[in-house]
Amino acid sequence: MSIPYIIVFLFSLTGHEWAHARVATNLGDPTPRQEGRLTWNVFSHISLPGMLMFYLTNIGWAKPVRVDTRYLRNPQTDMLWISLAGPLTNLVIALCAAIIWHFALPVWPEWALQTLFIAIYLNTILAFFNLLPIPPLDGSKIVTSFLPTRWSYLLQQIEPWGFIILLVLLNFLGLGTFLGKLSDIIVRWLIMW
Repeated sequence: MSIPYIIVFLFSLTGHEWAHARVATNLGDPTPRQEGRLTWNVFSHISLPGMLMFYLTNIGWAKPVRVDTRYLRNPQTDMLWISLAGPLTNLVIALCAAIIWHFALPVWPEWALQTLFIAIYLNTILAFFNLLPIPPLDGSKIVTSFLPTRWSYLLQQIEPWGFIILLVLLNFLGLGTFLGKLSDIIVRWLIMW
């Protein structure tokens, strides 16, 4: 794993978590501000177990932003926007990196262009990976915003098994290959565009 890859990964996770914190704060929850999550400081967001697992399995995570729904005016809808904020931020980072890559292509050194390409690719994967409807990923919180309370509760009950389910899906049932191919298509489109 290269140093540019690690730097981009940390930056991308930080942006993802900062976005959750920003939207939650904007919607009335002071918890992210009180817990120091409204920052781009990597150390405020990184989880050591998550980084270790990323090194061992290529599936890592940051410290989740805690949201207290009692402060939200419309908890179900507000959680939808809070959950969408992280993946959307990753897509924005990928798009910005693609735009910079286009302008930098003739003049920047190879290592800088490779770092931008990593940013495009990694943020695309992070966005789509986090949209999977498997707890604790953002996609599960997005889906529960549309589900009846009973179904929402049942989906949340599998959260303790979420990491194992993801490992099985990614490594044995082809989900990792599918996400890689989907990201390849989107990255090619961003670069061609």
